[in-house]
Amino acid sequence: MHSIRIQLISFIAAVLVVFLVMLNFYPITSSRDLIFEEKKSAISSQAATVASSLSGLDRLSGESVREVLQLLDLSGYSRTVVTADDGTVLYDDGGAVGAVTDNRDILDSLGGKCVFRSRFDEICFSSSYAMPVSGRGSTIGAVYLCEDDYERAALISDVQASLLRFSLIIGAVALLFAVLFSTVLLQRMRTLVRSIRIVAGGDYSHRLQTSGSDEITELGNEFNMLTERLEDTEKQRRRFVSDASHELKTPLASIRLLSDSIVQSGTMDGETMREFASDIGHEAERLQRTTEKLLDLSRLDDDVTVIDEPVDIKQVTVDALAVLRPLAEEKDVKIRCELPDGCVVMANTDDMFHIVFNLMENAVKYNVPGGSVQVNLSAEEDKIRLSVADTGIGIPEAERLNVFGRFYRVDKARSRASGGSGLGLSIVHDAVLAHGGSIAVGQNKPQGSVFVVTFPRPTSEETGI
Repeated sequence: MHSIRIQLISFIAAVLVVFLVMLNFYPITSSRDLIFEEKKSAISSQAATVASSLSGLDRLSGESVREVLQLLDLSGYSRTVVTADDGTVLYDDGGAVGAVTDNRDILDSLGGKCVFRSRFDEICFSSSYAMPVSGRGSTIGAVYLCEDDYERAALISDVQASLLRFSLIIGAVALLFAVLFSTVLLQRMRTLVRSIRIVAGGDYSHRLQTSGSDEITELGNEFNMLTERLEDTEKQRRRFVSDASHELKTPLASIRLLSDSIVQSGTMDGETMREFASDIGHEAERLQRTTEKLLDLSRLDDDVTVIDEPVDIKQVTVDALAVLRPLAEEKDVKIRCELPDGCVVMANTDDMFHIVFNLMENAVKYNVPGGSVQVNLSAEEDKIRLSVADTGIGIPEAERLNVFGRFYRVDKARSRASGGSGLGLSIVHDAVLAHGGSIAVGQNKPQGSVFVVTFPRPTSEETGI
């Protein structure tokens, strides 16, 4: 956490330094450049005026040059120099009249060039301009003007100092804000990390208090939804383990009781022993059925990838009917079917058999003597519909949302007597969803229940038929 805070503050500080450097550098540089351009324009214009006035003289001399310059009034310049074509100083208010100049700018101007220089040294703007004086088609001399501007230099220096002070204040405030912001941000992240550790420790009821609408709040909301799902999953897992243990414990306890009775009885006759052995076999079968259903649920929960293939639901229903016919005869229940051709879905054959078999088996088991089961299959434009209706005990309205829960029974006493484990409809529900279908339950008229399963109808390209 500390490294993230340092990185964040370092990044903000780097951006701030760049901004403040630009704030101090660009305005001052731009202002100096504008003043340099203004100086060049003004002094070059004045030098051109002097050169134009001197070019009308027949010959440059100290006296004639002085008269012209007095008329032009060049009092605003710190130094004015006029030389002859050989570099001899004819006029210099700095006091070098009569000497041969060694000023490089003046010598360059005698060669026909105009030379401008300007510099700023925090105290003064110093500008100079050298221009040739032309007359009778040749260079007859040169004029050199110098200007020292202390007033504007002081203004620029004051602005620069003010910008520096302003930058330091901005920098200090921005850094303070960065520290506070990073502290608040990292505190929220630490709170989120602590919540994650609490949930990782097994407390799935913990929720993070969130506020605001930023990304961390969104992350906190997602965390709360995740922990809520984890809590629900954990509750389901515990309930499943408890129910599964209870379901397995009951037949095991019966087997142990019956076997102990056989072992401890020294006078048990053969008929009674065979009856006890038969009961042990029934309990073992019940235990086996429950175990197989638990394995089926585990496979569905693990999302084991299976290769879908074209499955004819009519044939699957016929196969299930053949297995259930003896049970239906025993229960005195008639099974009627309407099974048209062409009802093909893309699925796994074993899963489809489990779906059809479980629905039909429940319809037979929980029916009434002399009752009936109606199995209808239909093919619509974009879906295949299977309905299984019975005339049995029915499902109360309040119980319909729970019938697909694991180990759930509407009539627990009757379910146990019929050997039900409460897993069949859960397997049906998960298998239907795994193959893209849907299942609904309702009341059959005048009594009983009806289950309706719907699957998407595949195209001929998918089935190859």
